[in-house]
Amino acid sequence: MLKIRRSKSADTRSAEHEVTKEELLYNSEQHIGDVRQAMRYFAERLLRAADKHDWTKIDGIDQFHKDFRQIQQQGGNFKELPWHRRHVAEERHHLTDRVPDDVNLLDVLERVADITMAGMARSGSVFSDSLSPEVLLRAYQNTITKLKNEIIVED
Repeated sequence: MLKIRRSKSADTRSAEHEVTKEELLYNSEQHIGDVRQAMRYFAERLLRAADKHDWTKIDGIDQFHKDFRQIQQQGGNFKELPWHRRHVAEERHHLTDRVPDDVNLLDVLERVADITMAGMARSGSVFSDSLSPEVLLRAYQNTITKLKNEIIVED
């Protein structure tokens, strides 16, 4: 949990009295510290996502390889085979195949990293990609909710 202290006098919209310069400085420094906490929270979650990225490729390597070989030898649609169905069901970043109800901006950033690194390594370019404004808005709102749920405001 992220513990922060109430600081109504840090903003003209919430200040209930005339704020001194010293009080404004103190509250501004407090706010900067609070934002640092939030950014570190996001950074830690991004690092966790990085560590877990495409874990189903390793965990399910036998099925992955079987399905991969089948497509190479016989053709077909890789997305219809068992490994890919599991992959998109259990990993959060394949946002054009499945959007989790609680999609967030960390999922979006993992997708950006995934498609860019894969494209550049495999073909030297990145395939055109887009996410709907609705998905991006939901990711934005869910990220705010995710952070809000981690905060304890102390008096």
